[in-house]
Amino acid sequence: MPLFSAKEVRNLKLGSIHLEKLRNFVDILGQSNGGKATDIIKRIIDIPGIDGKIDAFIKKEYTCRIKERKDLISDEDLTKELYKVKDFSWGVVQGQLDQKIQTEYVRRIVRYDDLISNVKSKLHSDITSYVICTWYNHWTTVLIEEHISQHPKVIPTLKNIKGIDIFVDNQPFDLKTTYLPRDYDMKDAIKNPKNLAVWMYENQGPQRFGADNRLFAILLDTNNPADSWKLKRNFELVFSKIDSFFNKEKVSAADELVFSFAKKTYTAVSKVLLISQ
Repeated sequence: MPLFSAKEVRNLKLGSIHLEKLRNFVDILGQSNGGKATDIIKRIIDIPGIDGKIDAFIKKEYTCRIKERKDLISDEDLTKELYKVKDFSWGVVQGQLDQKIQTEYVRRIVRYDDLISNVKSKLHSDITSYVICTWYNHWTTVLIEEHISQHPKVIPTLKNIKGIDIFVDNQPFDLKTTYLPRDYDMKDAIKNPKNLAVWMYENQGPQRFGADNRLFAILLDTNNPADSWKLKRNFELVFSKIDSFFNKEKVSAADELVFSFAKKTYTAVSKVLLISQ
């Protein structure tokens, strides 16, 4: 979709605040905090000079959330845990675990002892690998998204909004942290990131289809693409690339792109943050 107006963005930011916190924000403004979230937003959305106050409130609340995570485990300790992963092999195709269990065990094996033996010898290993990869991707993404969200140009959301994780230059984006697709030409990705963004939109799965504005954070080890997963925990490098990107990039109409999906044409605003070495 095209660029959003200032009022549309203001509405989205306010809508990303949980009702209890929204009431707290309205108290700070000295306004009435009664009614539903939509009623509150309608009353305050046109207050002059409110944009900076919204951003400051969201940033403060997000900082508290990061502190709660750090109380659970520090950045340093979490990084040490992530470096314990020595192999990144899913074992099971992501999203197809139940299908694998049904086709290779439940419907194929007829004797109980054979079932238990096969589960212990093969399925246990596959599931362990699957869980490790999922765990690794989750916590590396947490640290990356926390760092992105603390950049001065970025305002995060405080609750889940479909298709919006962050605001950059006062435009909403769905943040996608992933690896360069296996069959995509590495040189073209580096030279023409906009082509890569179009490819990512056009090759998404139909069940997860979305035409929302997206910021793709793509990890790529140019010497050995298969080791790109290791790059994701090299936070000194990753954070440096993130800071450099946001310090120089600006969101504008030039970031609009057109893509096709299921015989329909869509327009979106997209940026590509290529994190490579």
